[in-house]
Amino acid sequence: MKWTQTLIPTLREAPSDAEIVSHKLLLRAGLIRKLAGGVYTFLPLGLRALRKVEQIIREEMDRAGANEVLMPALQPPEIWEASGRAQTASNVLFKVKDSSGRQWFLSPTAEEVITTLAANEINSYRQLPKNFYQISLKFRDEIRPRFGLMRAKEFIMKDAYSFDTTDEGAMAAYKKMYDAYTRIFARCGLKAFPVEADTGVIGGNYSHEFMVPAETGENEVAFCEACGYAANIEKATSGIPKTAAREIGAVIEKFATPGVVTIDALSKEPYKVPANRQIKTLVYIADSKPIIILIRGDDQLNETKLLAKTGAVAARPATVEEIVPLLGARPGSLGAVVNVPASVNVYADERLQGANDMTTGANEDGFHLKNVSIERDIKVTAWFDLRTVNAGEPCAKCAKPLKIRRAIEVGHVFKLGTKYSEKLNATFLDADGSRKPSVMGCYGIGVTRTLQAIIEQGNDKDGVIWPLSVAPYQVCITPLAVAPESEAMKLAEKLYAELTARGVDVILDDRDERPGVKFKDSELVGFPIRIGIGEKSLAKGEVELKPRNGALQSIKTEEAVEAVMRLVKG
Repeated sequence: MKWTQTLIPTLREAPSDAEIVSHKLLLRAGLIRKLAGGVYTFLPLGLRALRKVEQIIREEMDRAGANEVLMPALQPPEIWEASGRAQTASNVLFKVKDSSGRQWFLSPTAEEVITTLAANEINSYRQLPKNFYQISLKFRDEIRPRFGLMRAKEFIMKDAYSFDTTDEGAMAAYKKMYDAYTRIFARCGLKAFPVEADTGVIGGNYSHEFMVPAETGENEVAFCEACGYAANIEKATSGIPKTAAREIGAVIEKFATPGVVTIDALSKEPYKVPANRQIKTLVYIADSKPIIILIRGDDQLNETKLLAKTGAVAARPATVEEIVPLLGARPGSLGAVVNVPASVNVYADERLQGANDMTTGANEDGFHLKNVSIERDIKVTAWFDLRTVNAGEPCAKCAKPLKIRRAIEVGHVFKLGTKYSEKLNATFLDADGSRKPSVMGCYGIGVTRTLQAIIEQGNDKDGVIWPLSVAPYQVCITPLAVAPESEAMKLAEKLYAELTARGVDVILDDRDERPGVKFKDSELVGFPIRIGIGEKSLAKGEVELKPRNGALQSIKTEEAVEAVMRLVKG
């Protein structure tokens, strides 16, 4: 391809609404253009890189034994009602109506569609196992699309779905996809690592996310360098000890705390109750019902864990107007010792189990209770791990300090079990003649997000640094004189033809521009290898070979092709 034949609208400055470096470079390098918030057009170079990511994914999915299909983006609500996700996923569903007024959903994912297909087409254990995948547009009604392709309303995703006869077979399928993902991200040049993850609205009982370390990532990951433990902060646990038990003291005593409504205020004079000896009482509305959550004063509630442990579909903090009639006090003076309705479940963090000599709110504005023993004085419905881990806490596996870093999620694998197959009747006739639900798994890769993650991880002050495997073009030939009769252009055409014939992706910068402009654009777009051809170097029988992230080299013209091939193969 010649530069003048394509469209590469590079920008010296990024638009003001581009927030992170990869978003800025996607725009500055002429890879994408914004149509509306969360909706982008891929320009020629961006699409070439995207297609290379897709091809790597296809090769590894095929290698793992998955079958490619293409499912509708327009989906009937009935199958979502059957799975129960028409309500639980309603906040991200795009809903449209046809000319007759019938409602449809635009696909954010395809568990319901593929399970319906399996229900209609798979009847016998002899047809299993099966794994189906697609690479297609998805739509999610993001309230706040941001960071370019990282959180968009329209995006491309690879989603795969496995069907097995047994739980053991499902785990084998899970392992195949896990290994395939490891290969995919490595081939894309990404330093991605798997972490334990919450299953969220997808459901299931086992999952891992593949994360790319990045300070601009929207996820936090807790990890241990000593033993390799890693988990999304929404799932992570630590080996931090429970609250130290003290001898159970006197009966509960109520004391006045006028104006004290925070953990910090109670820890100061004149009260001097350390945060780790306080019980923080939170009231939430879970699936329309109030619940009480107890955690230690120096801990933070992890809402994802709350949903996972309690089985609630949705939960939110209760308002003051909801709390006062329930407990008789405002936030800051709440507790679970007195005046708790019998119908309200009380969930306590495991770190509080066995704790005594604690202080908590009295459910009376301006008063607290001391000498509280959790197990003596509070009726706890259930004990769960509900807290968010902190950096420096001991790893639950090896006791070494945990670290926390930000990261970008690029892939997620789930073991679904029979959640969808039971609800959508995807069953098979087993060898013993009994009918059983298929054991499922699902596996997603954000293709467009992966492309941006590659840029977020590979860049410098001059622009993108593409891995050879996904670069729009591997080599940029840059003649400094572009007249057809010039020696520089003649050599450029010759090298272009020879490299192209040997399977190298080459772009020839035939623009009549100043050398500085051409070199800066090449660096900005991030072509892995540049061949500069100027009159001075030609006079010495040489060209200049410049790896994008390496030093400039002078190469004999007759050795240029082989030098490039060594870099490409390496």
